[in-house]
This record gives sequence, C-alpha cells and structure tokens, in this order.
Amino acid sequence: MRLTDVLTALKNFSITSCLSDEELSFMVKTGEIRTVEKNDFIFRQGEVSDEVFFLLEGVIKITSSVPDGREVIKMMLHPKSILSEQSIAGEEFRVNNAVAMTQEATVLAVEVEVIKNLIRNNPELAFCIVDFIGKKLRYTEDRLESLALNDARERIVQFLRLNAQSFGQAVGFEVLLKHDFTQQDIANFTGTSRQTVTTVMNDLKKNNQIYFRRKSILIRDIKALC
Repeated sequence: MRLTDVLTALKNFSITSCLSDEELSFMVKTGEIRTVEKNDFIFRQGEVSDEVFFLLEGVIKITSSVPDGREVIKMMLHPKSILSEQSIAGEEFRVNNAVAMTQEATVLAVEVEVIKNLIRNNPELAFCIVDFIGKKLRYTEDRLESLALNDARERIVQFLRLNAQSFGQAVGFEVLLKHDFTQQDIANFTGTSRQTVTTVMNDLKKNNQIYFRRKSILIRDIKALC
C-alpha cells in the first residue's frame, strides 16, 4: 500500500481520532507494513509481545490451541481492527495466534515503545486506548454470555446475524454476506461442531431463511432469522 493510502486507512481506526496528522505520519514512518497470505501467521503464541498491529486489509482470526490440538477462534477481525493491544498493558509473551483468513491480509506493525512515546506526548491517546479496550472487553463478555446461555443453533444464528449486520451488503430487503470463513471456522468460533453447523445451515436454507454458496450467504430477512 502507498503511504497516503495507509494514512487514509488509519484515520478510520477508533483510537487514531486522538492523534494529529503529524503523529499519524510518525507512526507510519516508524512502523512496518506487512502482507501475509491466507493461513499465514501475523504472530504466534509464545512470541515476545513487543508490537501492536493495525489491520488495513483482509480478515484475521485470533486463535488459541487447546491441549487436544483443537483450534479455538476467539475473534474474527476486519479492517479498522487493532491486534495485540495487550502488549501496551504489559503483556510479555503472546497468548494467542493471529492468522490470515483472506487470500491476503495487510497490517501496519508498530513497536510498543512508539505507542508509549506517543502517549507520553499526547495523554489523550491513553483515554482512547482505554475506551477501545473497554469495548473489546464488553464484546468478550457478550460472547461468554452467549456460550453460557444460548444453545448451539442460537449461537450459530447469532454469528450469522452479527457478521451480516457488521459487514453485510443490503440487497433490497435481503443482506448479502461475502466471507472467507469455513463451516469449521464457524464451529470453532461458536463452540459447536462442523456437523452441527452444517445441520443448522441446511435447516435455515430449507426454511428459506438463507441461501448460501461457498463464499457468500444471502439472508432473506435478518430480523426474522432464527
């Protein structure tokens, strides 16, 4: 990406509203733009947590592995998302993996010390970061509540609804969700099995609530999806 494109993209991130154009330019010039291909890692569990990543293009999944080797998807992040913000709060080693889900994903990697220096010179940035982390914690609490209270079908339907509301495209009264996740990804995110996801998706299709192909899902009426 060109420098001007990166600067334009960064202005749409939640925490950058606290930064001046000069501070944004400094962050870009001291950072490193990295592009990875599908299934490649932005970072891995156990690595030193010394960088923060701004997702410019593509979709990233935040995962961890459980002892039996299964993958747990904690988040699916789209452009304007920030990865590894825990490193600002003192995380020494990464506890998650960040893996590209799209054919390519591009991030701006910024050293933690650069962010901390910006905070020292612009204390308002600290409030923006705290606000961002607070919203992310709220999202995590909502997910835990869903896993505890909702059955498998409700969690899968909620996954479809939230992604459609956030990233879908209105087509008349319908919503088209173009995506790069597999049914196994949905299972790993919702704490279900791939077979359960397949059953629920086919049932929704049979009842004419959705129509899906390999890379897209058309939701007939998002309010009535259940």
